[in-house]
Amino acid sequence: MGLIVQKFGGSSVRDAARLKNVAEIITETYAKGNSVVAVVSAQGDTTDELIEKAAELNEMPSKREMDMLLSAGEQMSSALLAITIEKLGYPVISLTGWQAGFVTSSAHSTARIRRIDTERVQNELSKKNIVIVAGFQGVNRYDDITTLGRGGSDTSAVALAAALKADRCQIFTDVDGIYVADPRKVKNAKKLEEISYDEMMEIATLGAQVLLNRSVEMAKKYNVEIEVLSSLERKPGTIVREVAKVEKMLIKGVTKDSNIARISIIGVQDKPGMAHRIFSSLAAKHINVDIILQSIGREGTKDVSFTVSKGDKEATMEILNDILTSLKAKEVVCDENISKVSVVGAGIQSNPGVAARMFEALSEANINIQMIATSEIKISVIINEQEADRAVSVVYQQFCD
Repeated sequence: MGLIVQKFGGSSVRDAARLKNVAEIITETYAKGNSVVAVVSAQGDTTDELIEKAAELNEMPSKREMDMLLSAGEQMSSALLAITIEKLGYPVISLTGWQAGFVTSSAHSTARIRRIDTERVQNELSKKNIVIVAGFQGVNRYDDITTLGRGGSDTSAVALAAALKADRCQIFTDVDGIYVADPRKVKNAKKLEEISYDEMMEIATLGAQVLLNRSVEMAKKYNVEIEVLSSLERKPGTIVREVAKVEKMLIKGVTKDSNIARISIIGVQDKPGMAHRIFSSLAAKHINVDIILQSIGREGTKDVSFTVSKGDKEATMEILNDILTSLKAKEVVCDENISKVSVVGAGIQSNPGVAARMFEALSEANINIQMIATSEIKISVIINEQEADRAVSVVYQQFCD
């Protein structure tokens, strides 16, 4: 018996049949003598539909009003799930994010959790109630509703598990765990029994969409053990913890990220201070830069290339064109037809042949590498976007078949 926090994503609660299935999972856990807090996302495509409704009325709505609107999706899910559980004869109560004590920063649409006042949730648990919490939302110091951004319900669940000192945090999805590669794209991809926080953060950052990296970062900070498992099949999932048990697989993830663009500044003056001028200008506008490549200076100039998310490419191009004259550069060009393919594994740092094997696999498949970046537990390459799925497959085969 213990305290279990369970999170259910939008696909898990998308319709009446899925809601009944989730209600059964929760009540089965409760019937075993556990206290249960469930965090839910908006049903199916509800969030996208609400965004479309707003756009029909105003092309540039304020972020505050969008938070008011979008938070309604999770509130609907939590109430509908509570109603379903009531039908099964169990004691239950649904709470909004702010009723559950989520206090956030004031940055609408991208708020950060400042603290969780757990008194209300604890009181409901002491009454033997199942508690359903609307994820993705909270309230700021001005009593305005805020939302936590993409994947915010994962963050809500992990934060709540940490605040309540829960015995387990289960993230239910439409997949049955964490796979070394996307099983929809790679035949016979292996599922992991366990993975470390650091490996999971890299995989999440590099394109895997099972867990948001912010939630994994929080789990690592507060030592919250996460289990990722399916809401549709009753079988064990993947455990995410500080130290995963040693498995035979050197690589824990092969990922693809096509949401990137490469920006190249051609003919930058080859003298001190140019890189600082470029990247400080981007940092001032909160634009994150990933892989950076600088050519060797020739004839007093050099080329600087780096990657950003596609959502930041227009702002990046505007900023760089504004400072192009001061850089005395020739031009700025953008290439969106690229993808980043990465391998992740804690064993990389102690196995110097990993990069060579990855490059060998890509070479034999006649896939050209445009840029390379490495860290202690990952190797990333930039390639043509049309080759990305094939690249993931051949790299997976190199290490895991």
